[in-house]
Amino acid sequence: MKVKLILPALTEAGSPFWRPIKYSLFPPLGLATLAAYFASDDELQLVDQHVEKLRLDDCPDLVLIELYITNAKRGYAIAAAYRAKGVHVALGGLHVTALPDEAQLFGDTIFLGPAEQTFPQFLRDFRRGVPQKRYVSTTGRTLDGLPPLRRDLIRRHRYLVPNSLVISRGCPHHCDFCYKDAFFRDGKSFYTQRVDAIIREIAALPGRHLYFLDDHLLGDPGLARELFREMRGMGRVFQGAATVASILHGDLIEAAAAAGLRSLFVGFETFSPENLRQSNKNQNLQQDYRAAVRRLHDLGIMINGSFVFGLDHDDQDVFQRTVDWGVDNAITTATYHILTPYPGTRLYERMAAAGRLTTADWELYDTRHAVFTPARMTAAELEAGCWRAYREFYRWRNIWTAARTHSSWQHQLKHFFYTAGWKKFEPVWTAVVNLGGLRYALPLVELLLAEVKTAPGRHWEKLEMAEPVKRRHSGRSRADAK
Repeated sequence: MKVKLILPALTEAGSPFWRPIKYSLFPPLGLATLAAYFASDDELQLVDQHVEKLRLDDCPDLVLIELYITNAKRGYAIAAAYRAKGVHVALGGLHVTALPDEAQLFGDTIFLGPAEQTFPQFLRDFRRGVPQKRYVSTTGRTLDGLPPLRRDLIRRHRYLVPNSLVISRGCPHHCDFCYKDAFFRDGKSFYTQRVDAIIREIAALPGRHLYFLDDHLLGDPGLARELFREMRGMGRVFQGAATVASILHGDLIEAAAAAGLRSLFVGFETFSPENLRQSNKNQNLQQDYRAAVRRLHDLGIMINGSFVFGLDHDDQDVFQRTVDWGVDNAITTATYHILTPYPGTRLYERMAAAGRLTTADWELYDTRHAVFTPARMTAAELEAGCWRAYREFYRWRNIWTAARTHSSWQHQLKHFFYTAGWKKFEPVWTAVVNLGGLRYALPLVELLLAEVKTAPGRHWEKLEMAEPVKRRHSGRSRADAK
């Protein structure tokens, strides 16, 4: 049969004038995973609307659409176009699980939760002509025996990071604002692949660079330690995500660095203990953020720090304080989010019960718009503060100030060019994306991720010496000292 797998995009991702590089980073691995369950004689087409045009003039036997909250409106329109032609449309993804009754209005079949355990049954039912309306994943969640995902369907040259992979599902933590936590709520919420399967997948990928898209690469310490031991000597450089606690405790982060870890996404989120408790982000409580930064820098690992604005204990000075902390501590890149109460989360339930939600336009739930009434500022002040934080952190002066904190000129240059290249040359990235030049940009990424030797403690000694000069604003809270 003929099958079309579609990842809808936001309108801005398809613009020939402004196509942010973030939409061309990673291929849709979820759809490629489901594609592996089809028979060898089925005709499959995978379309990622972020990087290619979607044609609606065909008539396949089955259409699968992956939905998250900000592409739901476009996904529903695509589904309606195919259903009008009599095509069976199946919908899955985070948004479908969060709002199944809404999604059911637009699809013939919907999948709730991770689909690996229910998709084979759906295919059997569909081939017999009796597909169900809903397939719900609860028991039996596992990645053992998963068929190799269909990377042959992915247009590698359209992505900056084609060698992305996911070796686990879910997260061992349960933050109240986490969209993905609700996705796994009715069954096992964190489970992993076997190390031998991961190594086989890595060995089959060309080039040196890898990006682990897992929510918490170090979430299973035993597996991570064995994986890093096996990866040593493979000549890979890789990026991933982890928590502050996993960086500070034990020597797992050293094992990761020895295996090739060069950049880490770290969810600092907030400096306020009250905010952490309210968000159930207890893994960050009583953790020394500065010590985590020092440890990563001593290992030559760049840091992408994640921060959330708009929590109930945030006031208007949170933006500048957060920027100052990031610059003073030489965070390589910073990602600032406006707190977003995604449907299906405990945060959403609390906001809805308190009457604080201000819109149900899902396209605005993109962490760049305030969709609720903040506690200690207006929605307009929250949005303006978030954009101001981005501008301040990525000012040339602050990029250079942060880069100079490192002890060696090699590390300084690496920091400077990585930070500037990511945020100061967006028009250049747009041109590269539109001209199909991403395949030529990957060697540059690998160069920037090359290992830089740093003498233990040197980075922090220099930071402590420079800190009195770099305190540019008064009224900093004691939380910043962490």
